[in-house]
Amino acid sequence: MTDFTPSPAQAAAIRAIREWFETRTQEQQVFRLFGHAGSGKSTVLKFALDELGLSPHRSAKDGTCIPGVVTATFTGKAALVLTRKGTSARTIHSLIYSAIEATEEEIEAAARKIREAEDTARRLTGFERTTAEAGIEAMRQALSAMKHPRFALNPQSDAADARLIVLDEVSMVGEEMARDLMSFGKPILVLGDPGQLPPIKGEGAFTRDAPDVMLTEIHRQAAESAIIRLATMARKGEPIGFGTYDTHVAKLRKGDITPEQALRGGQLICGMNATRLQLNNAMRAAAGFGGSFLPTGPGEKIICLKNQNDLGLINGMFVTLEDIVDEGSLYFSAIVTDEDGRRIGPLDAEGRPGRLRIYKGHFEDHIAFDRRRHDRDWRAKKRLTEATFGWAITAHKAQGSQWENVIVWDDGLGRTELDRRRWLYTAITRAERGLVLLA
Repeated sequence: MTDFTPSPAQAAAIRAIREWFETRTQEQQVFRLFGHAGSGKSTVLKFALDELGLSPHRSAKDGTCIPGVVTATFTGKAALVLTRKGTSARTIHSLIYSAIEATEEEIEAAARKIREAEDTARRLTGFERTTAEAGIEAMRQALSAMKHPRFALNPQSDAADARLIVLDEVSMVGEEMARDLMSFGKPILVLGDPGQLPPIKGEGAFTRDAPDVMLTEIHRQAAESAIIRLATMARKGEPIGFGTYDTHVAKLRKGDITPEQALRGGQLICGMNATRLQLNNAMRAAAGFGGSFLPTGPGEKIICLKNQNDLGLINGMFVTLEDIVDEGSLYFSAIVTDEDGRRIGPLDAEGRPGRLRIYKGHFEDHIAFDRRRHDRDWRAKKRLTEATFGWAITAHKAQGSQWENVIVWDDGLGRTELDRRRWLYTAITRAERGLVLLA
């Protein structure tokens, strides 16, 4: 493959993977390869697949396929990062699920039943009315759920024919998704970092159990990195003192840096959504975009919030907007370019990408947050691109991505000490070269 020689620990991991795949997948469906940042999990995977002679899975529209390796990640951006590095990957959702959406007629019928129940409840008193109102609230919640796509297992998934499923960045995979993946009965090799953030609710289904291999040795080059040193301190719960750690890495007080300086410091990562909204407003004002709640030009940082596979839009992808036109109360339109400079949009009569219609609601939340807005706008949102300002993003949104330079705004997120360690570790390890930790 390359002139690189695996370390003894990495070589042992490669042998363990090979022995499992060749002899023990019937008794052990999942093999867990864990390691912290800088330990070389990806390197081990590449060597192991090469030794096993496994190539990427290929399937054709006529139903024929060449069984091989299917690689999937929890987030679309993580899949995009792997694909750009030469490993074809997709999201777990797109691999094993098909979307099921309620029709507008079904939603309207449910809404009509709620109105009828409300009319009946008005004529009741006492305990009977209280009981009726509780039932109506349950109906409202069910109606709200109907407005979002549901996902059903896809029996024709490539996962059904693959020889091996590889999952990267698995810390955010929950119990239900793990069960669905395992239902295909195929060997699953998971790469995880138990130091990273778990799902928003619950624990990571794959990372809560002991690994088959835990890579603890940090590569010499990685060990020399101040980013890895700080990440290791965060993971262990050790205090990180203020000061400079190398030419590009430091911990400062929030008051030591202005929004104008932050604009030049790289991607800003925080913990809470409320912090994200505040930071986006401050950064936009510093960049000269504070006069409008809508994006105003190519200099704005915009991040996608919804996959649109037919257009090549991926949740977590940054895009550039030009020629922005306000089209009314629910959306604006713009010429959209992705991170690679590729024009994105529905094809016009001449086969060229046209303008995209983008939902306003996520931008409006920066001025007046409305918890009910997105439920009210469900019908319009289905037909629109969803995006928001990306000057600041949460660590959950950043998971699976990396940037050359990162600013971590420590807003104290973490219900427990373990939560806090995972959040800080995840945020720090998004940086490749430069890091400023603000506390």
